[in-house]
Amino acid sequence: MIASGLDPAQLTIVARVNGRERQNFPVSDMIFSAYELVSRLSHDMTLEPGDVISCGTSLGPLPMRPGAHVEIEIAGIGILSNRFVAEPGQAG
Repeated sequence: MIASGLDPAQLTIVARVNGRERQNFPVSDMIFSAYELVSRLSHDMTLEPGDVISCGTSLGPLPMRPGAHVEIEIAGIGILSNRFVAEPGQAG
């Protein structure tokens, strides 16, 4: 399902690693607005429903170890949950 009817400038992003909150910030604090990011990217590529735009992080994430459970939550949209793994050939 694709969330619609939301004002990106009113959203908050929460990042958790192994259940511990590491970041909690309003989208309105980003250097470029969500609208500007989508506009700039769409000049160079076709964006499809379900595409994820990853645009970095602010202070506070701290190092992660392989096996860490990472969650990114945006209220009104949902939670993206993944396990952090080392690249093949990298030490854990």
